[in-house]
Amino acid sequence: HAAHVLRLRVGDAVTLFNGAGGEYRATISAIGKREVTVAVAAHDPVERESPLDIALVQAVSSGDRMDLTLQKAVELGVRRLVPVESERCVVRLKGERADKRMSHWQQVVISACEQCGRNRVPELQALVSLEAWLAAGPGAPRRWVLLPGAETPLLDLPRPAGPVEILIGPEGGFTDAE
Repeated sequence: HAAHVLRLRVGDAVTLFNGAGGEYRATISAIGKREVTVAVAAHDPVERESPLDIALVQAVSSGDRMDLTLQKAVELGVRRLVPVESERCVVRLKGERADKRMSHWQQVVISACEQCGRNRVPELQALVSLEAWLAAGPGAPRRWVLLPGAETPLLDLPRPAGPVEILIGPEGGFTDAE
């Protein structure tokens, strides 16, 4: 990608990150057919994370919509991403198909970090049913459900003092039972 898409050359400066915080200044020292070798100069402990500890609990959506949702959530500073299956989810993922989709979503998350300059990769939790997520025991963070026509607008809620999980439904919304 660095050599063929970005067209970087030997001697060009690059910034690297490993997802655990901070950045590494480096210089490209060699370019091969399938690899780029860099000389790492120094670690910069810069942090780019939001002070808000927000998890997005997103009902799985179809097509590229889920990719776009994950990408924008990462760019906005969400720390954890939890895909859930609800009754009205169009997409049903099981077994190998679910594993492939989770792997794909992990790459979307990493690419979004690269795009926006975040140096910590948000946690992508395993796909769970809405019921399993709702059944989380005591100690679960504050939870908000975003619904069209809700009595209290998001803007009117107080800034959370600790972690908050924001649940967003599928394209068809939640059922009355949910």
